[in-house]
Amino acid sequence: MIASIKPSGGNTRGLLAYLYGPGRHDEHHDPHIVASFENFAMPDPGRDPTATLTELAHYLDEPVTLRNGEPGKPVTDHVWHCPVRAAPEDRHLSDAEWGEIAERIVRAAGIAPPGDDFACRWIAVRHADDHIHILATTVREDGRRPKRHNNGQRAGQECRQIERDYGLRQLATGDGTATRAPTQGEMHKAQRLGWEEPANQWLQDRIRAAIPHAANVEELFAYLQAEGVQIKIRRMPSGDPIGYVAARPGDLKANGQPNYIPGGKIAPDLTLPKLQARLDTGKPEEHPTARRNRPGTPWTRATDILDATTGGDDDGALGQSHIAALGELIEATSQSAPKELRAELRAATRTFARAQRSKVHAEDQTAADLRHAARDIINATTGPDGSALTAMLATLIWTAILAGRWHERHGHQQQTQAARQAAHHLQSAHDQAITPHLAGLTARQPKEEVRNTLAADVRAALPDHAERILADPNWPALATVIADAETGGHKPHQLLTEAAARRELTTARQPATVLLTRIQHTARNPAPNPRAEAARSRSTTGTSRATTQTPWSSQETAPFVSSNQARHRRR
Repeated sequence: MIASIKPSGGNTRGLLAYLYGPGRHDEHHDPHIVASFENFAMPDPGRDPTATLTELAHYLDEPVTLRNGEPGKPVTDHVWHCPVRAAPEDRHLSDAEWGEIAERIVRAAGIAPPGDDFACRWIAVRHADDHIHILATTVREDGRRPKRHNNGQRAGQECRQIERDYGLRQLATGDGTATRAPTQGEMHKAQRLGWEEPANQWLQDRIRAAIPHAANVEELFAYLQAEGVQIKIRRMPSGDPIGYVAARPGDLKANGQPNYIPGGKIAPDLTLPKLQARLDTGKPEEHPTARRNRPGTPWTRATDILDATTGGDDDGALGQSHIAALGELIEATSQSAPKELRAELRAATRTFARAQRSKVHAEDQTAADLRHAARDIINATTGPDGSALTAMLATLIWTAILAGRWHERHGHQQQTQAARQAAHHLQSAHDQAITPHLAGLTARQPKEEVRNTLAADVRAALPDHAERILADPNWPALATVIADAETGGHKPHQLLTEAAARRELTTARQPATVLLTRIQHTARNPAPNPRAEAARSRSTTGTSRATTQTPWSSQETAPFVSSNQARHRRR
């Protein structure tokens, strides 16, 4: 159940006309009052044909009229409007039940505290099966204004209790870090202008997409302006920024001026101070070029940093700072991945944005490393190869799962759900990316004898999961990856053990696929082979000897024979 308090100005008669009218799409049926303040003594225009909306409006406004007749500033914002809506799957509620719910909402919100004989006047109108509208005039009978501080939060908490008491769908409790839902006016404006989303959501998406491109807020604002977002920055006399507003092109006020929205109203974590804390954190990089020139690609380096962040299958090291930076890495991936994956990755980015915000604030070097990795991916000149992309997506999935567990431990219900939904979108992108890769690996699977040898390795290294791994449809592809890694000098038992330590397999949908991506990432470089290196060293010395002797003895050839072949011969 959702109670959404809306500012409605000072036109009581106008709001009544909407509540008792047909609605914008003839969706209002049988409007009538289901509850009201204690001494309500007016006929219901929905039931009495002689009653008028004007008379009802005057009656509700009487305390306001009396106060405005006294010296002082008149009250012009006295209309309090609160639609209360049940979930689509909730059972049908009777008029009596809706009346009880309305009374609980106005008590919780401070409109009509229990036992207060001088509370505000209010009514609750029902014109549909699934919701009511509460209208109140916010001048008390004694002429004072009600105490409405945090009335939306208090009404929401009462809704959670109502859900339990009436057996309705139970929504997650908020913590004050959610973004503001678009108003009906904003949604109708977007529809009229042919936009897919209101200006507020459009701006939020553009700002989040720009963050991986910037190292500080000045770069961020410059990038946004280059992308067509209208930005106005408030500055101190020193030139330092102290705030900003943003507008979507074509979003104009009635006077034709851009409809600028403050950053804090776009999203709670997009205020200037929070953007500065996010972008300007940590020590400045001294050698960014050296970091980008490290071995591997931006995607393999990002996977390594994610591994360090998660610390294996223990989510204790994953804090709020890591989760906020993880959102930027998902955003960077959605911009750099192949086109066919971007829809799911953008959905993951938008969903995970809710998981990035909580009351917990922290920052450390690992989070800064994640942000550097996001910028490196954005600035990469070439796209990822299939194995590097699937390995990073698999690690992002596991990190998002750990983020959800972290939020769940801290009681952040909305963030927990957001992290789980983001993991679902990431899984869909991963499945789409890995399908052709798996087909290629399966097509060149090793012979049955080699597969049997590798199966024995699986049983020895991972006895608790071996049967599920070997029954996985992608076991032949995993066998190919292990065989390739062993040819490169890696030990199968060690690879399997390390891969399982990075991601617990009990909850894995396809354990063979999880191991496959982990092992490909770990074994992407050949393992050091002292015997092979010694042989190569001998081959480069003594040129005359090389021309008169057979280059390699049978013993020196052994390091280059597939370990699988050698083990099969021994068997």
